[in-house]
Amino acid sequence: MIDVPEWISQDISPNDIAAILQGGCASGAYMPAVTYFDANQTMYQHGDDVLEYLQENYGELPKPSDIESWSGMAVHYLSCAVELWASTNEDWADWEDDEPFTDC
Repeated sequence: MIDVPEWISQDISPNDIAAILQGGCASGAYMPAVTYFDANQTMYQHGDDVLEYLQENYGELPKPSDIESWSGMAVHYLSCAVELWASTNEDWADWEDDEPFTDC
């Protein structure tokens, strides 16, 4: 079974993972990470976990490019974490059943 962190929508599906892998969150593949309001809410609730996940996997936090707002930072770090998580679960992107993983 796949482990979906609390900071990712629990109804994420194999097609969602495939779309994230193909175009990243910014392509619209995972809107909760790129919509300022949603990203801010997620980082408010789970920001420590998101940053810890990134640090554990990269050894440091990915440097944001020219970000001018707190909301932009929330989007940056959450998108990085979601894309990293998707890449570590890319085998699920080929799963035949596109039901959310919580239904497995």
